[in-house]
Amino acid sequence: MSYEVIHQKGQSPIKAWTCGLPFEDAAKQQLHNIASLPFIHKWVAVMPDVHLGKGATIGSVVPTFGAVIPAAVGVDIGCGMMAVKTSLVAADLPDNLYGIRHAIEVAVPHGRSARARKGRDKGAWGEIPSDVIHAWQPLKKPFELLAEQHHVLQQTNNINHLGTLGTGNHFIEVCLDEADSVWFMLHSGSRGVGNRIGTYFIEKAKQEMERWHIHLPDRDLAYLSEGSESFEQYIAAVEWAQQYAFTNRQVMMKRVIHAVQQALQRPFSAEMMAVNCHHNYVSREHHYGKDVLVTRKGAVSAKDGQFGIIPGSMGAKSFIVRGLGNPESFHSCSHGAGRVMSRTKAKKLVTMEEHEAATKGVECRKDKDVIDETPAAYKPIEKVMKAQQDLVEIVHTLKQVVCVKG
Repeated sequence: MSYEVIHQKGQSPIKAWTCGLPFEDAAKQQLHNIASLPFIHKWVAVMPDVHLGKGATIGSVVPTFGAVIPAAVGVDIGCGMMAVKTSLVAADLPDNLYGIRHAIEVAVPHGRSARARKGRDKGAWGEIPSDVIHAWQPLKKPFELLAEQHHVLQQTNNINHLGTLGTGNHFIEVCLDEADSVWFMLHSGSRGVGNRIGTYFIEKAKQEMERWHIHLPDRDLAYLSEGSESFEQYIAAVEWAQQYAFTNRQVMMKRVIHAVQQALQRPFSAEMMAVNCHHNYVSREHHYGKDVLVTRKGAVSAKDGQFGIIPGSMGAKSFIVRGLGNPESFHSCSHGAGRVMSRTKAKKLVTMEEHEAATKGVECRKDKDVIDETPAAYKPIEKVMKAQQDLVEIVHTLKQVVCVKG
């Protein structure tokens, strides 16, 4: 058996694909809290990149019937990955890759201004480009309807964040695979508007618990009951945010492709293989004879034959994978390597010299503001992949040569 079963009396089991990997006690307790809820279907599945999260555990797959937990989806709704294989090979790239990195940084807003309220946030659009306006059109009317229902959404970063990267662990990379083919890969989600939707409905769920005098082991596990007005409103809002996130990645990828074409001064194809997948989301699925809502927080759908992306850290390998459709994980796999250090701890313990050594050969930022994303802050991706051999098979192994971070 490739997973460990953790079971406490009076709660659903927890199946954890964590063999050979650290699994912190605080994350286990958070999972026990989730497993104690009365509407869990069968068990909670835990991926090898599991670690403590805000509200709910990152690396968890939570199937529910009759209820949804907004904090288990989180505030970065629809966050996920996109990768495309190009017709370029390593020999087509220049020896000095700074020009490519700079071209991408110019094409895609990234980061966040510390004092954004006193001027335009560098991570948002000022004047909205025509391609972003075009991509916004299918999202516009549904968003206006949402904002009419929930006025808190009206003054959000929506169109001005579409096609932008963000901060933290979000990134854009140029990678080489095992055959020296060039790939572009990026990681981002629903940006400011998704954050506002998530925060708003997490609070709404907490208010529902107070209204019905429901006591939970953790207030962040407040839920919305199916059939209620708030439940339907949340599902509609989260589905819109997931589509926004999917579109956001598409817009960025097109801009990355164009930027590299300009930097190299040559055309190339970038449609040879493309994958665009969420890893923070909720979907309606059928498992073990029941229609359920499956919430994946830091987990990727891995149905039989389905392609996914599992990235390492900014100095490690990443993987294009094919799902094996394992029913016991509810057709899921990990979404990355998983943190072993908090951002604060990484900044205290990792030196600039260590960060520079860990990212040697990668054209990327090598300053103190990205120390919290250094490879040492994450679990070894090779061990993560070994622990989930019955969930996915590796199709391509990628190694970055350029990494853009906010």
